[in-house]
Amino acid sequence: QVQLVESGGGLVQAGGSLRLSCAVSGRTLSSSTMAWFRQAPGKEREFVAGIRRRGQSTYYADSVKGRFTISGDNAKNTVFLQMDSLKPEDTAVYYCAATGILGTPASTDHYDYWGQGTQVTISS
Repeated sequence: QVQLVESGGGLVQAGGSLRLSCAVSGRTLSSSTMAWFRQAPGKEREFVAGIRRRGQSTYYADSVKGRFTISGDNAKNTVFLQMDSLKPEDTAVYYCAATGILGTPASTDHYDYWGQGTQVTISS
């Protein structure tokens, strides 16, 4: 059984930083493309950042490029999202997701496994 458990969300002021973690069990990072998505109230879930199998490369939504960094620790089977220069518009529930699809999948339809989400709130 595959489980993804996010942690690290919270409330910070604009300009601050947070680091999200996603602990994966039942599936190895080396066999998965991992990603972070987010969903703000009243909006659809949107892609934020992804990391290809074995950390071969990363890809980002334009809205977070240069501010967020996705990384993985294969030994701990954990994926991280370092978020810097946070803005109020980054406020959302952040979800970790996994898929066996190669390439750079950025649609929710491409992902088979999801975590429960962690709330990130940025105050102005």
